[in-house]
Amino acid sequence: MNDLNKALGDISSIRRQVANATEFRGYGPMTLAGTGILAVVAAGTQASLLPDPVNHVVAYLSIWILTAALSACLIGTEMYARTRRIHSGMADEMIRMAVEQFLPSVGVGLLVTFVLVRFVPGTLWMIPGMWQVVFSLGVFSSCRFLPRPVVAVGAWYLLTGLASISLADNRALSPWVMGISFGAGQFLVAAILLFAATEVSDEA
Repeated sequence: MNDLNKALGDISSIRRQVANATEFRGYGPMTLAGTGILAVVAAGTQASLLPDPVNHVVAYLSIWILTAALSACLIGTEMYARTRRIHSGMADEMIRMAVEQFLPSVGVGLLVTFVLVRFVPGTLWMIPGMWQVVFSLGVFSSCRFLPRPVVAVGAWYLLTGLASISLADNRALSPWVMGISFGAGQFLVAAILLFAATEVSDEA
């Protein structure tokens, strides 16, 4: 029994190592582009329904957190299906690896938002920039198992986040600070993944 357990442990370890060395293809370009459209729609919604986000922070947060949750659901649903289809026997390891890379940034983003809203309400204009910077860290963390050009996406979110913070006032709560940064960022990663998928298809 001990030998069997050791063998199973060795197999599991090998599968994890293979997964770590394999390019993850579970993210669908069209779905990622769709989340970019969602960001633009959310920005338009904020612009039309929430002209004064400074005095309606809960509504502002609701719009963008709902958009993020919906985007995560769309990406997660397709990721599960695509990974099962493309990575077959390594699907569980690949999904676990993808989630582990991005989950810390999501947790940090939520905690930073809670702390700013609860304890430092005078600095709420920092939230959009902090979200983008934290998201960039998740992208950078995921780059090791995605096509190399994805690093440009991480750089985009980092630069837009820093630009948002540099505004240093309530202009950072403008709907297009989030709409343009996340809309363009998601379109960029979709384009990179689509191009990479085309290259793989041509090689095949």
